[in-house]
Amino acid sequence: MRERGSTGTGMVVSVRSSVVDVRFPEHLPPLYNILRAGDRGAVAIEVVNHIDSRTTRGIALTSTEGLALRSEVVDTGHSLRVPVGKMVLGRVLNVFGETIDRGEALQDGEKRPIHREPVSLRRRSTGSEIFTTGIKAIDVLSPLERGGKAGLFGGAGVGKTVLIMEMIHNMVGQHEGVSLFCGIGERCREGEELYREMKAAGVLDNTVMVFGQMNEPPGARFRVGHAALTIAEFFRDDMRQDVLLLIDNIFRFIQAGQEVSGLMGRLPSRLGYQPTLGTELAEFEERISNTTSGAITSVQAVYVPADDFTDPAAVHTFGHLSASIVLSRKKASEGLYPAIDPLQSSSSMLVPHLVGGRHYSIAQEIRRTLATYEELKDIISMLGMEELSREDRRSVHRARRLERFLTQPFFVTEAFTGYDGKTVAVEDALDGCEKILNDEFSDVPERKLYMLGGIGEVKKR
Repeated sequence: MRERGSTGTGMVVSVRSSVVDVRFPEHLPPLYNILRAGDRGAVAIEVVNHIDSRTTRGIALTSTEGLALRSEVVDTGHSLRVPVGKMVLGRVLNVFGETIDRGEALQDGEKRPIHREPVSLRRRSTGSEIFTTGIKAIDVLSPLERGGKAGLFGGAGVGKTVLIMEMIHNMVGQHEGVSLFCGIGERCREGEELYREMKAAGVLDNTVMVFGQMNEPPGARFRVGHAALTIAEFFRDDMRQDVLLLIDNIFRFIQAGQEVSGLMGRLPSRLGYQPTLGTELAEFEERISNTTSGAITSVQAVYVPADDFTDPAAVHTFGHLSASIVLSRKKASEGLYPAIDPLQSSSSMLVPHLVGGRHYSIAQEIRRTLATYEELKDIISMLGMEELSREDRRSVHRARRLERFLTQPFFVTEAFTGYDGKTVAVEDALDGCEKILNDEFSDVPERKLYMLGGIGEVKKR
């Protein structure tokens, strides 16, 4: 069972759920080293604590079935490593970098440790750049930051997966980059469906998928995000490509850390969270950044426990985000896709010195118009449009046309909607919004602005 390059053997002295204590008579493995035990080394244990000069405490990344007192344990001499390189494109991996897509096993290639320091400040790009997605509702009202982190809020059935797939498609087409999907605590069904949908949409070849599924031990779920980041860093630093990192769900990363902390017997802090919550999340998030060679731009699905935005998990997560994209079930029910709520969504990049004065003023006017419409909806439902003043009626007409213009046909849904997919440049999107705000399309029926690319397509219809 001894691995090549291993540096010592020990003996199991305690097994409690996923927590395994191992005594080493001669050599004490460093923190984060992987220990192997069980039949053919099937049990992987990560060292997370030193109890004394001869005993380590570790968290099992696999099931501990078959372990017993005095079982032999081998120190591999290194931390958990995952394969990197072009060979991982189009594949589905687990936390160990093993393929789980029923395809051929990866050929031997370079492997890198999942525990890495964030890029130093000297190597980081100091300027703030906009990351264009080609999706009107995002680029105009909630622009993403290149090398930044955006939160994607939305329940089941509002188009979250479709939006993620379209971003992956546009990433390949516009930025010649790589997309990486990291599923933390994903349901097996969700992962399998996403794989099939990405394959059918033709975006899988430039995508890497890494999963730590819901039925796996907390140690594996806690480390799968680090494994995905290591692969993303390879494409950014070595291949000099931009990487779009999609994480679903960042709350489950925190939850896995909470489980690990509880198993380790640490005293919980507020609301039962681990005392190291802020540090663990910061270590993870700080590795997502832009350098002079490339950038890792992240879109993270965020679950807010009980809709309580003062929950420690939500508070710590929001501190790292530069943009928030909120998907609305009401918009989805009206057929307004992507179902992004422009009044709830926001971005720290939407300031005049970054996007320009024209972009900023148009975005603010769109928000004002849509907010006015929202306030008037109750009056319209009770008394009808006839009771509104002339100016309010104009605002309502503008708002309804803006709502429809901000819809967009996606490439990944062509087979289902019958609309050809469109990517829209920021300037084209701004021109369209500005013309609608100036009442240039007041005589055009609303339906003709639905599912368009640029505003110039109205004449074709």
